[in-house]
Amino acid sequence: MNTQEILASASVHLQQLPGHVFDILTISKPQTPSATINLTKVLSKLSPFLGNLIEFNTVEFLNAQPEYRPFGRWMRQDPGFPDTVFVGSVTPTPGFEIKAWFPFSTEITARFKDSQEHFAHDQTHICLLAWLPDHLFYGKPRIIDVCIVSGRSVAESRDVHYHNPPDYLVIEPEDTTTRTRNLQQTNTNGYKFQGTSEQLAKAQKLTDDWGLQAHGYQTTPAYQTQLRQLLAAFPYRLDTNFAKMDRIMHRGIESFKQRVLNRELHGMEISKWNRILYGKSDEAKQQALEDLDQG
Repeated sequence: MNTQEILASASVHLQQLPGHVFDILTISKPQTPSATINLTKVLSKLSPFLGNLIEFNTVEFLNAQPEYRPFGRWMRQDPGFPDTVFVGSVTPTPGFEIKAWFPFSTEITARFKDSQEHFAHDQTHICLLAWLPDHLFYGKPRIIDVCIVSGRSVAESRDVHYHNPPDYLVIEPEDTTTRTRNLQQTNTNGYKFQGTSEQLAKAQKLTDDWGLQAHGYQTTPAYQTQLRQLLAAFPYRLDTNFAKMDRIMHRGIESFKQRVLNRELHGMEISKWNRILYGKSDEAKQQALEDLDQG
């Protein structure tokens, strides 16, 4: 098997996860609807913890598949990108960056900041796993949907979506290949213009003279040098919300998100459960949870 065959095979297995319950932690059933309301207010805080457990167990799930044994095994690397790699006789090394999403949170908060330059061989895919407790608000975590997309396609969509010089700059990491692994820079960053209208006009003239918008986003040293000249000459702020999965506008991720939110569970779409849970009406919450308990 080669890199693309490993990724294709693993993707098939991962796409079979919807409905799978991970027996890693159980949330006890609340005794009353009011207790359930209180639980819903804090359930999302469990998401990072359970998400990590799901990611660990996904590696075990892949290693249980027999076809990989002659070639190597899946391993979790933390820290490191991607977080799941296939270590063995296959090069370049196939890998998945696994992101767990709890749909009762406000958005897909995971970030994806790695540069396009890291996906020259399209050897890394992104795997989004949407999960909820198997009884909606209590029980064991159950996978409800899976999205697998090329890491390179996500990086390209991110850069095209955000890059808008001189108003917004996407800056590639410096060349740090000579440094030790823990000091190497791999992430892009986004910068938002913060100057006056007069400064913006000057920055726009430079942008037009250089043809930055006409050429589209590029990772080349020459293009990045011009972006850094703008960054040095005018006031910009680092955008801390840059590269959130929910804001990249990747077609596959957006389709996945809508599919999950439109999914009906216990008589209502997940999006409607969200509106009720995060709405101001405790009466609506109480009624929905009573109906759920009776159902």
